[in-house]
This record gives sequence, C-alpha cells and structure tokens, in this order.
Amino acid sequence: MSELTIDFQKVNNLVPAIIQDANSNVVLMLGYMNQEALDITMRTKKVTFFSRTKNRLWTKGESSGNFLHVVSLTVDCDNDTILIKARPEGPVCHTGEDTCFSEVNTSKTFFIDVLRKIIKARKQESADKSYTASLFAKGINKIAQKVGEEAVELVIESKDDNKELFMGEAADLLFHYLVLLEAKGYELDEVMEVLIGRHKA
Repeated sequence: MSELTIDFQKVNNLVPAIIQDANSNVVLMLGYMNQEALDITMRTKKVTFFSRTKNRLWTKGESSGNFLHVVSLTVDCDNDTILIKARPEGPVCHTGEDTCFSEVNTSKTFFIDVLRKIIKARKQESADKSYTASLFAKGINKIAQKVGEEAVELVIESKDDNKELFMGEAADLLFHYLVLLEAKGYELDEVMEVLIGRHKA
C-alpha cells in the first residue's frame, strides 16, 4: 500500500477511520487511529485502532477472532479521515451484530458487480481461454440465443418444485444476461436507471 498523507495534528494526534465492507460497501464501524495504529494496520493488513477509553492500541478481533482484513486505504480531501475497505471475519460489533450500526450485512447481491468485472475482463481474452470468452467470439446472435434458451429453461423449471434446478437456471439466465449487456456495450447501471425512472413515475 502506498504511503498516506494524513494530518494527525488536527485533533489530539487521532483521526477517525471509517471501516467499509470491501464487497458490499456497507459501513461496518468507526474507530480512531494514531500514526502507530495506522503503521500496524498497513504492515499486518489487519485493522488496528487506538482506543480512547483504554488509552492503548487494539487490533479489531484480537479477543474475538473477528478480524478486519484490509483491502484498501484512502484518505479524504482534508487529509484527516481514513476510509478502510476490509473483509470482515465474522460479526463486527461486540454485540454480535454484523455492523456497529445494527445493519444487516449478509446480502450477496454485491457479487453481481464482481461478476460484471470478470465478464468484462473475459471479453478481452482469446476464445479458448474460457466459456465466456468463447461466447463473445461467437458474436451477439449466439449470446442473445443463449439468453433466450436460458429464459425458456427457467420458465420450465418454475413449473416444478425443485429449488436446486430452478436456482441453477436462474443463475444461468442472470449470467448470460450480463454477458449480453457487455456484448452490447451497455452497463447494468443503465438498466437500473430505467427501473428507477419507472419507480418515480
């Protein structure tokens, strides 16, 4: 991680550190860091704070095992607040909640954005490298055909009560739909804009 320029002199050599889930973007907690806490965090890749009540350094998870594994650190425009994106190892709050703000952080929908990035990367690969790359190589007609096939298969499975088969076809349809969007050069956010516009109407 690159060296950060942080103004620790503003308030008692401490700056707030906002911890955000690197995958879901849910805010997990807020703590404070001094220079030593930041140095330890960057070296160990585990979030370490300075406790104002205990007047000592403490690594989140040192007693519970629920560590916060650092993915990235950035500083705000005034150089006096740190944003840390991390992957939580278990509940973050001492109460057992997912976050210190009583928000649920169990949604898996963030993976759609991860999948979109993977699909975009596959578009640049040769057709023999992956199934997704081979779809792009076959062109828009083949991709559109696959979306149609998967939609029909989902409809067929919806008439039965086999959850595993239904979920499998639902996943196949969603995947091929995202491939089709990428092939067309459109973003999922643009589709969301249409839905948001309809919701406002």
